[in-house]
Amino acid sequence: MSSKLNIAFVHPNLGIGGAERLVVDAAVSLKKRGHRVVIYTMHHDLSHCFEETRDGTLEIRVVKSWLIPSSINGRFRIFCTVLRSLALAQSLAGDGNTYDVIFADQLSAPIPLLKYTRAHILFYCHFPDYLLAPHTTVPQKLYRLPFDLLEEFTTGEADEILVNSRFTQGTFREAFPHLSRIPKVLMPALNLQKYDAPVDNEDPSLSMLQTTKQLVLSINRFERKKDIGLAIDAFSVFLSRMHHNSSSGIQEASKPLVDSEKSGPISSSGKFCLVVAGGWDPRAAENVEHLKELYAHAKKLGLRAQVLAPQGISAENRRLLPEDAIRTPTIFDMLGGDSTGSDPNSSSSSSSDKLASVDVLFLPSFTENQRTHLLSVARCVLYTPTNEHLGIVPLEAMYTKTPVIAVNSGGPRETIQNGKTGYLCEPDRQEFAMALAKVLAIDDARWQAMADAGHERVKDEFSLDKFGEKLEYIMLETVLHPTSSSYVFGFLMTLFIIFTAGSTILLAYWL
Repeated sequence: MSSKLNIAFVHPNLGIGGAERLVVDAAVSLKKRGHRVVIYTMHHDLSHCFEETRDGTLEIRVVKSWLIPSSINGRFRIFCTVLRSLALAQSLAGDGNTYDVIFADQLSAPIPLLKYTRAHILFYCHFPDYLLAPHTTVPQKLYRLPFDLLEEFTTGEADEILVNSRFTQGTFREAFPHLSRIPKVLMPALNLQKYDAPVDNEDPSLSMLQTTKQLVLSINRFERKKDIGLAIDAFSVFLSRMHHNSSSGIQEASKPLVDSEKSGPISSSGKFCLVVAGGWDPRAAENVEHLKELYAHAKKLGLRAQVLAPQGISAENRRLLPEDAIRTPTIFDMLGGDSTGSDPNSSSSSSSDKLASVDVLFLPSFTENQRTHLLSVARCVLYTPTNEHLGIVPLEAMYTKTPVIAVNSGGPRETIQNGKTGYLCEPDRQEFAMALAKVLAIDDARWQAMADAGHERVKDEFSLDKFGEKLEYIMLETVLHPTSSSYVFGFLMTLFIIFTAGSTILLAYWL
């Protein structure tokens, strides 16, 4: 067999997120190595996706499942997702193309159907879905039972299974006790060249981010499991301490804040701003609801909060944001002399510091240039998910020389070196506030040493070149062996999927 492979990627929703970033990076790295790469997906919004998927770098094939909704009256999402994934797999299997390897992730349900392509199936498990879904009530357990069994048995049908960290590897073995196979660990990587690109300072969307304040940054999708509220709570505690110390007349100092409530201040509270940026999809009810929840929570804490609407957002989608969200300036505003995107009669529009009266800025669906700018100027990144599978954000922050404070669990324990490239804390606002104070208080030389250590760690251990080399080796090794299962089993498993899905929805309605 030729060393150059025909590779298809199967990914449900090609939006913006850690899983999507991994798929795009994997596809780009394999294409650079001379392999033919195609990505199949059920949804690809050109206004909400990574640049490589819309600029011609990668070939994208969108399979529309018009007859299968994403949910039924807001319910049965897993049922509909499984059926849509089968439609996607059927389209790939029937389009007449021949592939050596099919890279599937997130959903294992279509693997038996994909076996009919006679390709080798590589499944990348970001995290077992079984552990992400609620199982608290009896109806939920009954509803999830067939899908949980389905996930385990279809995952076992893959020719090769990969996971993103040693943490996920251990979790995989606990979640799927009937599978004797041990998945290989292939940690995600960064396309370092993209992060080396300079900021486009002519971009009008950056005008609202110009400030003399020290920025603290949080990057996560607006989902409750990401615990973004912890970042807001910790920042509020930090500001309260600074305000208390400032009111006490204690002089500012540029030395570490030790673990004591009596420690001196770093600076006055008005010199800091938390920017909460992340993926926000107007089609995802949780994204819409949680942004509003976080905004209201910040207001309740007495913080001056502001939401900056995504660039180019439609009037319909803008109504899904908090009512007082301000518009992101465009090139037309710049040409017209208004670079603020706000009321020209307001006090903030006349100030050169656009965040002078803002403590917390929410930035949903931020652009890559905004991300590059924020990472280049932020003093610290707060990463708050507990038991995160790996976490791309800490890698992005460390490579761009920004210390990270993260929860001491899951993947960050494998990427962040505590005390050297950042700090690992329990998910407690007091601990996060203390760590934040440490990072913001150290002198420039010590801060730079921490920033440089993170940069070198990512460059040495998490480059896209090394990731692509490892993935290519795994794929070339996989195709040397026959596929792992029979087509008869694949047929029976496909029938099982349809039967259990139909039975589940009937049971759920009955309950």
